[in-house]
Amino acid sequence: METIICTTCGVEQINPEREICPICLEERQYVNPTGQTWTKLTEMKASGTYQNVITDDGAGVYAIQTTPAFGIGQTAYLVQGTSYNLLWDCITYLDSITIEQINELGGIHAIALSHPHYYATQVEWAETFDVPIYIHEDDASFVTRPSERITFWSGERLELSDDLILHRVGGHFKGAVICERKDVSAGLLLTGDIIRIVADRAWVSFMYSYPNVIPLPAKTVERMAESLRPLAFEKLYDAFHRKIETGASEVVARSAERYIAALNGDWFTT
Repeated sequence: METIICTTCGVEQINPEREICPICLEERQYVNPTGQTWTKLTEMKASGTYQNVITDDGAGVYAIQTTPAFGIGQTAYLVQGTSYNLLWDCITYLDSITIEQINELGGIHAIALSHPHYYATQVEWAETFDVPIYIHEDDASFVTRPSERITFWSGERLELSDDLILHRVGGHFKGAVICERKDVSAGLLLTGDIIRIVADRAWVSFMYSYPNVIPLPAKTVERMAESLRPLAFEKLYDAFHRKIETGASEVVARSAERYIAALNGDWFTT
C-alpha cells in the first residue's frame, strides 16, 4: 500500500493524491503557510538525515525522540510494565537501529495513542512489531491509514495489564487518553499534551489547540481534573520530554484551579 506522510504533523496517510492533510486542516492543527508538502518513510531513511535517540528516563520508561525533530516533534515512550511493554504515542521515523534497540529492551506488546496528532506511522510500527493499536472510538474518524490492527475501545477506562491502564479524559480531543502506570514510585501518568507541562515545571496546562492558542472551557478542565482525582501518581511525563518527578497529582490539581480561575477572571490582579 502506497502511503505518504505530512511533513507538518508527521501523520501517515493512504491517499497519495490528497492535496491537504486532514489532520492539519482541522482547527487544532494548521496547514503550513509555505504550503502542503509530503514525504515517505523510505525517503526519510534514504536521506540519512534522521535518527532516533532512546533515553532511559527511569521507572521502566524509555523516551524515543527523532533528531533532528520531525513534524510536531513529540516524544514516544516505551513503558515497561511487570509483564507488558507499551509504546505510548508514536513518532514518524522508524529504522532498523530503532527496531533492534527496542527489541533489546524487551520489545512491545501494544501501541496506545493519546490523540490523533501523534498517530504518525502507527500502522508501520504495529506491523513491524506485530502488535495491536488502541485508539478511543471517539477519535476513530481521524485515522488516515486504516488497519485491522487498530482496536477502537469505548468507555472511560481500558486495562491493558495489571499495571498499565488507559483513561479517556477528553479535553484536547473528545477521545483524548492518558496512560497510568501503577505502583512505580507511587504511580506515573503519561499524558501526551492532553496535560502539558509548561516552562515552569511546577505547573501544567490544558488546551484545545496549542499552535492556535485556543483554550479549553473552564467546565471541561474542571471535569478533567475531577476524573484524575482518584488516581495516585507521583510522576508525570508529557509529549515533549518534560517531567514532573514528585508531587505530580498536586501540580495537576492546583494547575486546574488556576486555569479555571483565570478563565473566570478571578485570578488576575491587574
